[in-house]
Amino acid sequence: MNEKKTTKLLGIPEGADMLGLKPATLRDWVWRRRIEFVRVGRCIRFREGALHAVIERGTVPARRDAQ
Repeated sequence: MNEKKTTKLLGIPEGADMLGLKPATLRDWVWRRRIEFVRVGRCIRFREGALHAVIERGTVPARRDAQ
């Protein structure tokens, strides 16, 4: 049986809010292809998982010797 993978798609305002960015910044990232996006007709959408991946890639771990 073929299972469909349900993925929540977010628009630019929701995606920008999730990343703590201005919508204009997220639009610029789309234009420069710095972030993965889905085109639905003329609309730009983001997979929630792709936004989480951006957060993970940008996460800098704390140093162990930091006091």
